[in-house]
Amino acid sequence: MTTLHSDVEVIVSTTSDGSLRSSLQPYPQIDDAATQRFFQRHDINSDQAVLLRLSYDTDDFCKYHEVTTDEIGAGFAQPQLAIADGIVTRQAGVTMFLPIADCIGAVLYHPPTRTLMLSHLGRHNLEQQGGEKSVEYLTKFGVKPDELLVYLSPAASKEHYPLYAFDNKSLHDVAVEQLIGSSVPSSNITVDSRDTVTDPDFYSHSAALRGEKPRGRHAIVCYIRA
Repeated sequence: MTTLHSDVEVIVSTTSDGSLRSSLQPYPQIDDAATQRFFQRHDINSDQAVLLRLSYDTDDFCKYHEVTTDEIGAGFAQPQLAIADGIVTRQAGVTMFLPIADCIGAVLYHPPTRTLMLSHLGRHNLEQQGGEKSVEYLTKFGVKPDELLVYLSPAASKEHYPLYAFDNKSLHDVAVEQLIGSSVPSSNITVDSRDTVTDPDFYSHSAALRGEKPRGRHAIVCYIRA
């Protein structure tokens, strides 16, 4: 667990939890025992969880939406038909779930309006200014960027996953630059600098491709406390 604000719970799974549910499939994986054990361990009701379902079969990696009442449980208790790169809730208890393996799971919270966003920031998103666009989307809810609190999950380091479009900077470096460029104070950004490629607590897609780690996904989970 990590501390962002007293209103918000943020949990990052590790390899000890096992490989969790994929972000790419719409249908609930009822046989996914690792995900169910993870939920039970953290007192998360799958009927209140929402999968941030990603797709790489697109040219637009900056799609966002607010979780509707009908979408609660999507990806777990019912299919998740909505594809997005970030989702937002203002409802307490709605657990947003993003499986990742090298990319950043960004949690953005605005205390005055109790608005919470979970955004996927990988190479594709950042090359389309996904950090800035996540903040821009939040302004429609009355969010002031200089009041945002942000947590950036563990991700691949520049030594193992340089972003060539950004002079070989890291995912974390570029995400922070884009957030600051959107008027989020640097003091409000918490970076979990653990390297998913080398840290045994996390899965890594790039390391798995080289045969250095098993394939799998850890997850970042967040919700507003009641």
